[in-house]
Amino acid sequence: MDLLQPIIKPYAWGSREELARLQNRDVPSPGPEAELWMGAHPSGPAGLTRDGLTLTLQDVVAQDPERELGMDSVARFGARLPFLLKVLAADQPLSIQVHPDRAQAEAAYKAQAAGGGQGPYADDWPKPELLCALTPFEVLAGFRTREEAASVLDALGLARLAPVSALLTAGTDDSALTLALRTVLEWPAEDRVALVAEVVDACAGKAEEPGAHTGAYRAVTHMAVHHPGDLGLVASLLMRHQVLDAGQALFMAAGGLHAYVKGVGVELMAASDNVLRSGLTTKEVNVPELVRITDPSVRVPVAAPRTVDGPGRTEVFDCPVEEFALYRTEPTAEAVPLLPSAGPRVALCAAGEAVLRGPDGERLTLRAGTSCFVPDSDRGITVEGTGTLFVAGTGLTVHRP
Repeated sequence: MDLLQPIIKPYAWGSREELARLQNRDVPSPGPEAELWMGAHPSGPAGLTRDGLTLTLQDVVAQDPERELGMDSVARFGARLPFLLKVLAADQPLSIQVHPDRAQAEAAYKAQAAGGGQGPYADDWPKPELLCALTPFEVLAGFRTREEAASVLDALGLARLAPVSALLTAGTDDSALTLALRTVLEWPAEDRVALVAEVVDACAGKAEEPGAHTGAYRAVTHMAVHHPGDLGLVASLLMRHQVLDAGQALFMAAGGLHAYVKGVGVELMAASDNVLRSGLTTKEVNVPELVRITDPSVRVPVAAPRTVDGPGRTEVFDCPVEEFALYRTEPTAEAVPLLPSAGPRVALCAAGEAVLRGPDGERLTLRAGTSCFVPDSDRGITVEGTGTLFVAGTGLTVHRP
């Protein structure tokens, strides 16, 4: 077991309080802190000390992949940790985005390389994600139904939006949603400023009125402060708006359009950088490729964890992917087996204190905001203590009913 030195990503949308508070540092931090990375991703591998040497988790995995990851993981994913565990602290809205599945990523990356290597694909991996809220977390996740999206637009009473609403009501399947999205993102350049201004003003008027979609209108006015004039503000009204309670989670499947608006949560994702954006960003928006990858049928219900049979209080968030699985344990004074029991694991103490013990007498104490790597070769680990412990592993070893 190795105590990790996670990497802080200082993106502009991050909080100056949440990660510092979690790690018991001075508040506020000197600048925004958006993400706490606990993994072996090349763009920010966590540090550790082993046998007196200062290394990164990426170094450790590369030196002996089968010992660190296990034969099953190496056979399926190669000599790399297939997931990245983060704490995400969004003080401002992130971009609206979508990620490819494995087949799409492999084909697109290969074609991009054959064409000279320039394009939106950073690698040939998928990027599904699971977000578990630590505080109330506001999100846009998946499309609304065609009927609901049309109703949200019509309620604003704007003639400029009538063509978009007409596409939705005339449609016979979910493809009308991506057509509506494309229509918004390809709005005539000479009319974009007026469209966005009218929508934001109308949403501000609706934000104070009681109704089923008040939260969505209020979100537009909040996002407009940080992304003025962005067509993503209009596109967001096509998406389902919700606020997760602490402890609730969302699984973002490939093809699911989404944006994280505000909150703190544990995020577990496949170790990929493939992102296609559709708004709330200054980065490139590749509309044709975005529309090709987006699956309008993806719905994003709240993912309830399932209690794992056996001693202790451990739950797992079932996700239909092989790259990762997330376990949540509430340790007690009685030592219980750490789950998952095999494969590469990254454990994060989100609250309280957790004590991990190995069969050889090794002991590692995790306090709130600290994390560790448990290699596949470390078996028979137990955990005891208080608070909440998240453990990321591969989906290859998930305990299913």
